[in-house]
Amino acid sequence: MNTKTAMITIAGRPNVGKSTLTNYLVGEKIAIVSNKPQTTRNRICGIVTRGDTQFVFVDTPGFHKAKTKLGDFMVNTVRESISDVDATILVVEPIASVGTQEQLLLEQLKSKNCPVLLAINKIDTVEKEALLEVIAVYSAAFKFAAIIPISAKTGDGVEVLLTECGKYAQESPFLFPEDLTTDQPERQVMAEIIREKLLWCLDREIPHGTAVEITKFSERDSGIIDLDATIYCEKASHKGIIIGKRGEMLKKISTMARTDCERFMGTKVFLTTWVKVKESWRDSDFLIRNFGYTD
Repeated sequence: MNTKTAMITIAGRPNVGKSTLTNYLVGEKIAIVSNKPQTTRNRICGIVTRGDTQFVFVDTPGFHKAKTKLGDFMVNTVRESISDVDATILVVEPIASVGTQEQLLLEQLKSKNCPVLLAINKIDTVEKEALLEVIAVYSAAFKFAAIIPISAKTGDGVEVLLTECGKYAQESPFLFPEDLTTDQPERQVMAEIIREKLLWCLDREIPHGTAVEITKFSERDSGIIDLDATIYCEKASHKGIIIGKRGEMLKKISTMARTDCERFMGTKVFLTTWVKVKESWRDSDFLIRNFGYTD
C-alpha cells in the first residue's frame, strides 16, 4: 500500500478552540482545554491515521503578546510551527472582523507560501446569516485554500475539514505507528491533565503561574500506575489557595485529574500530589526547560 502523510499546523488566537479541535480529530483528549486563554504551552502533535493517509496535527499555543520568558517560548513555538508544514489551519471565532492577532498570523503565513485553511469555529453559537458576513470579511483579507465553518465542540464540519487536509498529503511512509494518537510522552500528558484541572478549578492569574512535574511514574505487575506529581506556583499565598481549606481544593483537583488519567491510560491510577513555591519561574530559562517547555 502506498502511504501518504500530511503535517498540518493548527494556529489561532488564545481560547479559540484549537485544542478542542485537536482532541476531536484524534478521538481522545491529548491536549488540555479550559475556558481560560493561553492554556496550551507546548507544541502537541495529534496523530490521525485514516486508511493510507496519516495526518499529524500540530496544536500550538495561542498567538499573543508575550509578557514573560515562558510567553516568548510560546510565541516562538507558533512561529516555528507554521514553517515546513504541508498546510495550516487558522482557527477563528465567528466574528465579522479580522482581529489584530489574526492579521499578524496572516502576515506570517503570507511569507510561508503554504496553503491556509480557514476554520470558522463555534458555528453552533451564531445564526447562519451572521456566518456569511464572517466568510465575506475573511475572504477579502486573505486568499484561503478553503473556508470551512465548524464546531469543534459538536464535530459539525470537522470531517469536511479533514477531507480538505487530505488534499495536501504527500507520498511518504507513516511517521508514527498507526495506533498512536500523540507524540507526547505519557508522563507529559499526565502533567498536562493535572494542569488542566488547575485551570478549571482556580480563578484569575493563579493557574497561569503553575507548572506540574511528574516525579514518579511506575507500573505495578497488576497494571496499576503509581503517579506522583508536584505542582509549582509562584507565591506562598497561591500555595494556600491551591491546597484550600483542610486540603479540599487540592483533593478536588487531584480527583478530577485522576479520573482523566485513568481514562487516558486505560487502567487504575494512584495519584499523589504536592504543592511547592518557585518564585518567578516563568522568567527562569532553567526552570522553563526543567518543566518540559523545550524546543
